[in-house]
Amino acid sequence: MKSSFAVLYILLFVFTPFAQDKDETSGRVAPNFVLENLYGDYIELSEELGEGPILLSFWATWCKPCLEELSELKEVYKNYKDKGFKLFAISTDNERTVAKVKSYVKSKSYDFPVLYDTNSEVARLYYARAVPFSVLIDKEGNIIYSHTGYMRGDELVIRDKIIELVDN
Repeated sequence: MKSSFAVLYILLFVFTPFAQDKDETSGRVAPNFVLENLYGDYIELSEELGEGPILLSFWATWCKPCLEELSELKEVYKNYKDKGFKLFAISTDNERTVAKVKSYVKSKSYDFPVLYDTNSEVARLYYARAVPFSVLIDKEGNIIYSHTGYMRGDELVIRDKIIELVDN
């Protein structure tokens, strides 16, 4: 009987994390950060708040789903930047791959800011355990949505949330 309870306990302990889609960031105030952009300027999150929603998109050049997501987010940014929406693509490339970031961004003509987080310090602040990882922040600085991974159509969920925020 004791072994049955032990097995049940172990199964619950092992599989419970997989059954939950726990969003550890929603409802929190977005942690402030300062990161360097592609041109050597520094961007501080707290100075960017107030106009409209901000999307932080954590990505890396070696991550194919990240590159697909950025391509789709380019269109979302284009459509809503005039309504106060901001997008910060935060590269988590390390020393070995960071040299590819600037040329990749230029080749895609991205006109949103791309920031370097080479030591993943900011990614850790936002609990970004994998890329792509997106965090949507309202104009007051509250995290209202986060998502790990990318499948075609995920950008539509983000777009709909942005529409709600820019229309309020």
